[in-house]
Amino acid sequence: MKTQSITLRYLASLLMLLAIFTTSCGSKEGKVEGVNMLYGKDSKVWKTDKELSSAGDKVKQTDAQEDERITFFANGQYNMAAPTGTVNGKYAFDQTAKTITMTPEGAAESNTFSVVTLTDDKLTLKSAAGAELRLEKE
Repeated sequence: MKTQSITLRYLASLLMLLAIFTTSCGSKEGKVEGVNMLYGKDSKVWKTDKELSSAGDKVKQTDAQEDERITFFANGQYNMAAPTGTVNGKYAFDQTAKTITMTPEGAAESNTFSVVTLTDDKLTLKSAAGAELRLEKE
């Protein structure tokens, strides 16, 4: 249970950072390209850029949060690595709805996020509560 709580908190933080990063990127803001931008040829590593609260305020990142990485693979798998541990799971990207659903391994529930921006080097995810996570390609 504790691992799932850490996993969900980590995922929420990472997603919030992704959303923030993409929103602040000028002309790329709001652009959602094809799913291959998520994983490149085989896989792509994304690092946290910044995070915004649901009120739109910048959330200060801890050193551990700044070290978080998420890797999306072409086969629908993902890996989130943080100083506190690693989470593996599956994802499904819906280009039309501009959403990504992530299901951690062994979890009964998945998390769905709006994809605000997805380009070759920027990814912004928004939670249902409105918090954003902005990521950039490592």
